[in-house]
Amino acid sequence: MVQDKSLHFTRSGALPFIEMRSASRSAACFHTHSHDEFTFGVIDTGSGNYHNLNQKNHINRGTTVTINPGDAHSCNPDEGEWSYRMLFVDTAWIAELQQELFKCEGMDYLPFPDLYDTSSPSFYQFDQIFELLLRPHDRLAAESTLVEFLRSHFAKGFNLKSREQTRENFHIRRIQELIMDKLDSNWSLEQFSQETGLSRYHLIRSFKDHYGQSPHAYQLDQRIKKAKALLRQGKRLSDVALQLGFSDQSHFQRNFKKRVAVTPKQYQSFFK
Repeated sequence: MVQDKSLHFTRSGALPFIEMRSASRSAACFHTHSHDEFTFGVIDTGSGNYHNLNQKNHINRGTTVTINPGDAHSCNPDEGEWSYRMLFVDTAWIAELQQELFKCEGMDYLPFPDLYDTSSPSFYQFDQIFELLLRPHDRLAAESTLVEFLRSHFAKGFNLKSREQTRENFHIRRIQELIMDKLDSNWSLEQFSQETGLSRYHLIRSFKDHYGQSPHAYQLDQRIKKAKALLRQGKRLSDVALQLGFSDQSHFQRNFKKRVAVTPKQYQSFFK
């Protein structure tokens, strides 16, 4: 299979805990998925449909997109050229920064208050950050500019009720914990229902309200995120598929490409 040359993944030279992605004239579409990291970036060319949890928006060149950890989302282009740049920043690092900036004790982290920003300053500040992050000897400049960018965005939502505070339903969190504890398990709705005492219909509806996906879609999404980490470690594709409970390599590859826009083998090649 020919590798999609429009997509590029790399680690920041200045701040290695940040993963960087760029796409130039890409036609890749993404199935609904989520990330463990805080994710944000800009649209450089074209327009597309951006879905985040239950909200749908149409975005264009110059838009800055912000995505919180665990938020189910997709962003797919209209016809024509489609280019963008994204950063994936470690959640623990941002949570520590937020404690320094806002003294927000008792909260895991503050979410981005907005799904996107169309202001020119946000776009140009991101552009500056992205360029600095590529330079291994500009750590101070890169980190300083990144901190200011994040401070300006999170400050707008500091006095708002944290989205995480709406996710404290014990039964739904219990299902999420079961999925994460045993990613390779083929759970059934009946098992979840017995564990929580919720009806299957209410269970699906409530879980989707909290996490933006059904339990099944959430499990697949978490498997793919774990698969990315294993592939970066150099694990064999067949071993990854087996370890994460996929029925076969074809099933693994199909679901991986839906969420990452490249095959597992192509993704792994970026980190060799």
